[in-house]
Amino acid sequence: MADRLHILVAEDDDDINRLLCSVLRASGYAPQPAYSGTEAALYLEQREWALVLLDLMLPGMRGESLLEEIGERYGCPVIVISAKGEQQSKITALKAGADDYITKPFDIEEVAARIDSVLRRHRRLSVAPANGPSLLRHKDLTVDPEAKTVCAGDVRLSLTAREYDILALLLSSPKKLFAKANLFESVWGEDYIGGGENVVNVHMSNLRNKLAKANPREEYIETIWGMGYRLKS
Repeated sequence: MADRLHILVAEDDDDINRLLCSVLRASGYAPQPAYSGTEAALYLEQREWALVLLDLMLPGMRGESLLEEIGERYGCPVIVISAKGEQQSKITALKAGADDYITKPFDIEEVAARIDSVLRRHRRLSVAPANGPSLLRHKDLTVDPEAKTVCAGDVRLSLTAREYDILALLLSSPKKLFAKANLFESVWGEDYIGGGENVVNVHMSNLRNKLAKANPREEYIETIWGMGYRLKS
């Protein structure tokens, strides 16, 4: 079918790659296997991808480098599927732009559910409100919900999908204090359990660093300790 969403599967293990592609086809997606980082980078240039499933330990171009390139050049959501189960590996990947992180060995039904969740949220937030404001503004920040772009003055920011969602949510309710649980459930569309707090902290830190780099003289988001985050007036 021509309208199927295309998903790039960057995984060098043949059995795992075939399993993931099989599940994606059964779910109605159009998977494209890639067995090295170099091959995946070539596929990324050929079309627009709805999602990338990315192993970090790829031959050729490293998965970490590919993750950064996806965030800088393509902006599509990424789910990392890796044997690296250490907390620091997860934090590093999330800071680099991953939307989710799944460790091997994995439950294939959980992988399928997470893929659906990421794509569902990404599609929902990609649609501009029919009668809503065309732009969201705060100080010198401008968020365009239709184009999904963010500018601080004349500087255009390169945000991951999660970072954009967090910022757009804050700007949509400029006076509201968002608890971490509220942010997580609104942006990730999942219950706030397990490592939810750490996930929010990592993405918020990354977002604030990018905002500070764009305009070092301004502070846009403030932390209310023990409560959450809100826009700084």
